[in-house]
This record gives sequence, C-alpha cells and structure tokens, in this order.
Amino acid sequence: MNRNDLRRVDFNLLVVFETLMHERSVTRAAEKLFLGQPAISAALARLRTLFDDPLFVRTGRTMEPTSRAEEIFRHLEPALDSISNALSHTSEFDPATSDAVFRVGLSDDVEFGLLPPLLRRLRAEAPNVVLVVRRANYLLMPQLLSSGEISVGVCYTGELPANAKRKVLRRSKPRVLRADAIPGSLSLEDYCARPHALVSFAGDLSGYIDERLAALGCQRRVVLAVPQFNGLSALLAGTDIIATVPDYAAAVLTAGGGVREDDLPFEAPSFELSMAWRGAQDNDPAERWLRSRIQMFVGDPDSLR
Repeated sequence: MNRNDLRRVDFNLLVVFETLMHERSVTRAAEKLFLGQPAISAALARLRTLFDDPLFVRTGRTMEPTSRAEEIFRHLEPALDSISNALSHTSEFDPATSDAVFRVGLSDDVEFGLLPPLLRRLRAEAPNVVLVVRRANYLLMPQLLSSGEISVGVCYTGELPANAKRKVLRRSKPRVLRADAIPGSLSLEDYCARPHALVSFAGDLSGYIDERLAALGCQRRVVLAVPQFNGLSALLAGTDIIATVPDYAAAVLTAGGGVREDDLPFEAPSFELSMAWRGAQDNDPAERWLRSRIQMFVGDPDSLR
C-alpha cells in the first residue's frame, strides 16, 4: 500500500481494531469507545474486508486474535502512538480554563498518603479539570496503560508496556505503626511476637517484610488483612496489633492521632515509587502539565540522593 492508498482507510477502524486487541470483546470495546455493539460489529466486518483476514476467532467468551491480527498490531500500535504524539504538538493547554478529564492510576498507599496535596494544587491551578482515579498496582498497571484506561499511574512498578515511560519519584522506607503506650522501640523479638495488620489489595497474608524476616530466620504473625490504608489507625486503636507501612502513609496516619510510628528493628530495603505513562502522550501539553504536578507533589527529591 502506498501513501495515496491511505485515503481509502478510515482511521476510526484502526482505533476500533486496537481496542479489540486489548479488550478481546465486542461488548467491552463498545463500552470503552462509547459506541453501540452493532457499530463495533460493523467496524469489525469492515476491518476483515480491509485486511482480508478473520482477525478474531471466538473462543468461549473471548475473541482470540489470529496470527495476522497479531502481526498487524505489532506494526499498528507504535504507528498510532506516533500519530497521537504528532497531533499533540499542535494543541495548547491552559490549566486555568481547561475542562480536560485526566485518568490516573494510583495504588492505595499513594491515593491515601500523597493524593491530597496534589489534588489541592490541581484545584488551585485548574479548577475545571476532572480527575478520575483508578486503583492500580504493579500487576494492574501494564494493562491499564496499554489499554488507555489511564494515561499515567503512580505505584511500585514492575514490567511495563514497551511504549510506556517511567520516572522514579521517591524511595520509601517502611515504618512501624503502633497504638500502644509501651515506651521505647521494639526489638526484633518484640516485633515478631506482636500480632500484625497487613494492608493488601489482593488479601494476601504476607509481603516483602516477610521475605526479609525469613532471610533473618524469623517470622511474624498476621492477624488482620485489610484492602486499604484509610481507617487503619482506628483498627489498631486499643489493641497490641502493629502494622508496617510506607513512610508517607505513616506520616498521614500519625497526624490523625491515636497511633505513633517507629523504626523497624531490622534493616529493610527501600522501595522505588515510580510514575509511568503512555509513550503516545509523552509530549501532550496537558499530560506534561499533569506529570509535572505529580512529580512536584508526589515525588521526594531528597529520598533519591
């Protein structure tokens, strides 16, 4: 196909194709694109004619892409990213007048401990923008970015989509949260003997602290697992339960009263909190503004030295 042939291509079809590759469902693709299912089905029929291939084969409740669809997608996704990037250079962004909708992914600890000051800044500079927060973690982040459900996210990250970008914002140290009135710091023996609360989105009863304790030949006993940090202080109040949380979450929890923070009685590694975003929106003026504010109000330059 030469460039003149591009005139017969409806680029909306390519967006539908990309969405179907991510969602593997006509219903979910329709919801994502705010279209009816008949419109998506019609677009798929046109795509099959355009590429002379079935593209998707139904397997149970999902639509599995053919090898031809996989090949097309490998070439198409970076091309669509480049087009989006080129178009973003022509737009302007004025936070004072913008009514843009930003979709971000935050882990619960970031939402609880670091979102409030960021939100205050966004409201002061851009009172008409809308912020949609999706729950994210290192497992959910790749799909959320790849599918376009979020444009930027902040959490502890693992593998990311090939076209995503990442920047470390801070290194966090774990802190012990306790509500008792016993003076002094906890020894390693005391720490392991006390019952523990764990904040776990997936409902796990162990985490990185347990891996570190195992390396020391020790273990702890988790008696409470909750999905979010909000309310943790009230849960610890009047009990001997302790919790190990990121330093920025500990600062917010102790500021509310009823609990205090303490050092861990053993060395534990710090963890990098990163901002990740879609490469297609790297130069989008609105997204660049949002990322700059995230870096200012979520990041901690001193922790990176």
